[in-house]
Amino acid sequence: MRKELKDVVKSLKNYMNMEEASGMTETSLKGLVAPSKSVGTQATQGEAIYEDKTSILTQLDEEVKICKDCDLCSTRRNTVFGEGNINASLVFVGEAPGMEEDIQGRPFVGAAGQLLNKMIQAIGLKREDVYIANCLKCRPPKNRTPLPSELIACRNHLTQQINTIKPSIICCLGRPASQNLLMSELSIGKLRGKFYDYNGIKLMPTFHPAYLLRTPADKRLAWEDFKKIRDALA
Repeated sequence: MRKELKDVVKSLKNYMNMEEASGMTETSLKGLVAPSKSVGTQATQGEAIYEDKTSILTQLDEEVKICKDCDLCSTRRNTVFGEGNINASLVFVGEAPGMEEDIQGRPFVGAAGQLLNKMIQAIGLKREDVYIANCLKCRPPKNRTPLPSELIACRNHLTQQINTIKPSIICCLGRPASQNLLMSELSIGKLRGKFYDYNGIKLMPTFHPAYLLRTPADKRLAWEDFKKIRDALA
């Protein structure tokens, strides 16, 4: 016991000596808290980061609006960049905008979006707490599955969104989104239910809400995936 106490005292002395050598004269043993004036500095830094993210995402959105890297630019009404909390820990990625999204220029606003909102609420969050985007920023005609060439053409937009937001978890909704980010050919049935690594970010594939509307029996499986996301966030 005495040896442990001596070690603690020795460590504290070493720390105080380092502080003195660096020119610091005040030490708080309550978590070594810095003077209160640093709180304002931290807040300013946080505001600067938020402004930087806003600026980057706004610029990316403007680039998407005039993008002509694939033929979807000739059939779209509006581009659908994404929306939500730019500091979100959780980002949802779908495959592409549908009819309602194409009309409104917002992601997941149709029936599938309403179900997604309920799923988000079920894990204790609100839509405003997360960020929602799609692999494609333009609607494929008749809501067909995105072509590989379209996914490749639009991949950089999504990558820059994710790199800017820096979430801790990505939830891929459906097969195309999951296969696109994971570079996999496995079915969503085989991919879902476990976390993968995406450039240091946890990635959970699960069923698309539109599929769940057609196949309500699989809502139970999607709920299991969402509970894993909830627990990982906690």
